Amino acid sequence: MSGNPEIGKSIAVGGIHTNYIEAGSGPPLVLIHGSGPGVTAFANWNGVIPTLAEYFHVFAPDMAGFGYTECAGTIERFTLDLWVGQLLGFMDALDIQQARLIGNSFGGAIALALAERNPLRVSRFVLMGSAGLDFPITPGLAAVWGYEPSAHNMRQLMQTFAYNPCLVTDAIVQSRFEASIRPSAQQQFARMFPEPRQAKLSALATPESRIGEISHPALIVHGREDAIVPVELAYKFCSLLKHSELHVFGECGHWTQIEKKDRFLQVVVPFLRS
Repeated sequence: MSGNPEIGKSIAVGGIHTNYIEAGSGPPLVLIHGSGPGVTAFANWNGVIPTLAEYFHVFAPDMAGFGYTECAGTIERFTLDLWVGQLLGFMDALDIQQARLIGNSFGGAIALALAERNPLRVSRFVLMGSAGLDFPITPGLAAVWGYEPSAHNMRQLMQTFAYNPCLVTDAIVQSRFEASIRPSAQQQFARMFPEPRQAKLSALATPESRIGEISHPALIVHGREDAIVPVELAYKFCSLLKHSELHVFGECGHWTQIEKKDRFLQVVVPFLRS
């Protein structure tokens, strides 16, 4: 045992040795993290996994390029196709025929694309502060993807994520900063989201016409004061997804599952259990 709670189990998905957290029993639920520097599946989801694991068999992988997932050889380009393929391969390797999904931000774009491209593998999904539509990149997201490692820069980023700055503790800042300076972490992060960053954001989008063809039940959750992904995207998703509902949290930024944890779970768990 490593003693590091961010390191869970590992499974080979092609040439990608995927680190993942597993908990609970019941219907499979896959959690897909966001794209901030120093992020891991554990850091993104640890506050809600214990409750979700009371109802579901939870799997939370580190996506390629993030956390403690290791990529054998060199990935020439990090693309939506790569990440969707990794997630599908991850499900295959664990014999998960169909799953519920929760996608956070960047992870929402992956969840949406998987539901559109492989509809039989998804039963229903939650988009939380989600990308997946083409929109002008916000200053907040440009700062996230353009991060240069320093404790000061990490604190500024974390304060951009949260509506309430009191949530940005020294412990969170230090943990994420240290994760961002692990050997090769910053080089890999910079390779994922180089300039022009608007093009990288647009490449995560699923065409609106294809979103409109998705028939899964979908829940869209968003913070009203989100400075990373504007709340207008949530309304757009709700208008495009035929079988969707929308919950907007006031006085909340991009960290819905942290800033509004209890209410987030009260909304998400019944939807996923339906």
